[in-house]
Amino acid sequence: MNHLDDLIEDGGEVMLGREDDFPCVAVATADDVVAMLVRREGETLTALLRRLNRAVGKYFETGEVADEVYDL
Repeated sequence: MNHLDDLIEDGGEVMLGREDDFPCVAVATADDVVAMLVRREGETLTALLRRLNRAVGKYFETGEVADEVYDL
């Protein structure tokens, strides 16, 4: 989870919890939101965190924010 490590080391945060109507969301933030991913049915927390790691990596490369909460 190298991208999550880098994010946290640079002062960012990773949070898991309920968001609006979603029972489980993983959020990565730096100064702004980097990624908001909704846990899929049957998805393990480990798999969700791996997807979050990939989304943060993509953000670092392209600046593209992954938002599954408000852009569904």
